[in-house]
Parts: sequence; C-alpha cells; structure tokens
Amino acid sequence: MRCPKCDADDTKVIDSREASEGTAIRRRRSCVACQHRFTTYERLEEIPLVVLKSSGGREPFDRMKLIAGVTAACKGRPVTIEQISQLGEAIEDDMRLIGSEVSTADIGHEVLDRLRSLDEVAYLRFASVYKGFDEAADFKREMVLLKKLQRS
Repeated sequence: MRCPKCDADDTKVIDSREASEGTAIRRRRSCVACQHRFTTYERLEEIPLVVLKSSGGREPFDRMKLIAGVTAACKGRPVTIEQISQLGEAIEDDMRLIGSEVSTADIGHEVLDRLRSLDEVAYLRFASVYKGFDEAADFKREMVLLKKLQRS
C-alpha cells in the first residue's frame, strides 16, 4: 500500500478491525519512510452476475425479479416471504458458483428444483409459465414427472 503523503510503497499495519457490520476490514497503517498514519478499508468485491437471455441478450441478474416471479407462483399458498427471500438468495449464490454468466435456463431449473420441495402447487404454477403450458395435458405430464421425482 502506497503512502498518500510521500508515495512510498513500504507501509506497515498498526491495527485491524471489522467495519461496516463485518462487511469490511479497517486497517490503520503507518508509512515507514515518513511516519504518516492513514486508514484503509478492505472489502469483498463481488463480480457482477450476468444473465444470458434465450433471445441472445444479456442483462444483470436481478434477485428482486426472481423473487417477484416466485411470489406470484406462491400467491395464496402457505409460503412465507422469508422462505421466498431465502430461496432467492440461495439461487443467486448457486448461480455465482456456476460463473459470472448464467443462462435463464440455469436459473429456471434451479427455481423449479427448489420450489418442488417448498410447495408443489407453487412448483406447478411456476412450471406452467416457465415451460409455457398450452393445455391441460401439459399439467398432467408435469404431475406424472413430479410423482416420479418424489419416489426417487
């Protein structure tokens, strides 16, 4: 770390403490050359998550958009806002493990996997929109698939 006063690159850390409710580390430093004291902050840099749309477009991942879709699927169901928020956070964390770019298909499959265990009706509602159900037979096919997955 360079000294802001004399531009020397030899500084030593005098003290380190947590800052910003644990999201940063505050370090008091001293320049070896001129004894100037200064403070630096160390924070985790998150790489932006980009969603690759099926149309070929790209857009930043928006957890609130994901939560809105899941909330619509869960309307009138015994699913709490906290459960939906946790689901959204868990999906975002899982997508970050894939890489900095994820497809809408990756996100959709993860939502379906998590909704299946959270609430089957919400799962079917989300699947009907995500998979573009056109007729009652689509629901029946999905119910058969759901029952097979429950047995395994």
